[in-house]
Amino acid sequence: MSSTQGPEATPEGFERVKAALSAAGHPHAPVWLNDSARTAQQAADALSVAVGQIAKSVIFRRRSDEAAVLVITSGDRRVDAAKVSALVGPVGRADADFVKARTGFSIGGVSPVAHTSPPVTLIDRDLFRFDAIWAAAGHPHGVFRLSPADLEQLTGAPVHDVTEAPPPPAAPQGAPQ
Repeated sequence: MSSTQGPEATPEGFERVKAALSAAGHPHAPVWLNDSARTAQQAADALSVAVGQIAKSVIFRRRSDEAAVLVITSGDRRVDAAKVSALVGPVGRADADFVKARTGFSIGGVSPVAHTSPPVTLIDRDLFRFDAIWAAAGHPHGVFRLSPADLEQLTGAPVHDVTEAPPPPAAPQGAPQ
């Protein structure tokens, strides 16, 4: 893992997540990565873990009231907006300005905790395939370790199936189809 304790002065979002985790008694402080981890693949590479172990945060805009809807899923899954809409009402895409205004975080660093305004939050059940996962800590260079059960406890969010079906595994080469 390529990480340090962080720059001398870490960004406000990172500090907000650090304080929230400490206040909740979470045993793992956020770490500062030398390289940016704006995508699940970049985070997985920096941490030497499977991309599915990255708890990616996807923000939607609920159409009825402009609420932010945070969906936390495995980095190797795609959120199914129809499944999310069935649970919380119709949703649409959220642009970078909406994400920053509603969460206090920039895209690529949206943490599941310490939002400036609490979003409607859903956790995808596929995260529970893993014992340990990693989530953004308020900045593209910040991450923290937790378990899926920790995520559920820290956010108070319900667990649902909110992703598209994963593609079937590829058949071995030369195998009959």
